[in-house]
Amino acid sequence: MVLINMAEAINLGLHEAMSSDKDIVVLGQDVAVNGGVFRVTQGLLEKFGSKRIIDTPLAESGIIGASIGMALTGLKPIAEIQFSDFMYVGFHQLEYHASKIRNRTRGRFHVPLVIRTPIGGGIKALEHHSESMEALYLHVPGLKVVMPSNPYDAKGLLISAINCPDPVIFFESKKLYRISRQEIPSESYSVEIGKASVVKTGSDITLISWGNMVRECLNVAEAMNEFSIEVIDLRTLNPWDYYTLSESVRKTKRAIVVQEAPRNCSLASEISATLTEKLMLELDAPILRVTGFDVPYPYSAHENFYLPGFERISKAVKEVVGF
Repeated sequence: MVLINMAEAINLGLHEAMSSDKDIVVLGQDVAVNGGVFRVTQGLLEKFGSKRIIDTPLAESGIIGASIGMALTGLKPIAEIQFSDFMYVGFHQLEYHASKIRNRTRGRFHVPLVIRTPIGGGIKALEHHSESMEALYLHVPGLKVVMPSNPYDAKGLLISAINCPDPVIFFESKKLYRISRQEIPSESYSVEIGKASVVKTGSDITLISWGNMVRECLNVAEAMNEFSIEVIDLRTLNPWDYYTLSESVRKTKRAIVVQEAPRNCSLASEISATLTEKLMLELDAPILRVTGFDVPYPYSAHENFYLPGFERISKAVKEVVGF
């Protein structure tokens, strides 16, 4: 076992995967010499060399497009986009090509591609460095999307993403990179894509979240000991685990979905709608959403007013339990 933070866990996963599979290559802006903007790829260049750890120009569409070509010719590329806010110019490559090639070729070709990118706010970053727009990628059939909330899941989900024959968007909540440490196995292991985790059991209400908001939900669940609060970490955003969520909501009969992203057309909205459609007669209260606001992400001085936190989540818990 090793006691490490999430950035170190991802780095360890990259080291293990590349040591066991010579077809894996890492590419992106500053991933080699500088070890990535958050130093997640630190040490890879020294161990695996410049043919497998490749610094690219500042051209996100080119990075993703080149990675698709690599994947189609037998390599397993892991592309890093410095911030998810910069990935929009590569969306064409993901939507038109990476997500559709398996269907277009009737299974003759696959795109075993992983795109790692930091997402979300909470670190007082500059403008265009803190958005949570994961919903855009959930609208693309053929893309798997994951977002771990802790070191154990980060390493395990990364291994699963690398071994997946289809493209995976691997969102990394930058707030979580170094906020805490966790003991995880030093040997290789995997966490199943598509499987949520019940991180705290309870009987009064279910809090559903992912990424950095899982930590916020756990803080609320621990502090509000007058209620028995169950907390679920979705982990995989597409496909999301309806079974685990529905089993919990059938038990507690109440739910809140918490996300950092804006509310309109979001994953929180989809989860709420699906659970309501299928479980409406079993619910004791409407399912609430606690989300970011439908405005541009604010400058750093005001981001704490934008992000869901203890006050907004705990208020929603009281509202739903007291319905």
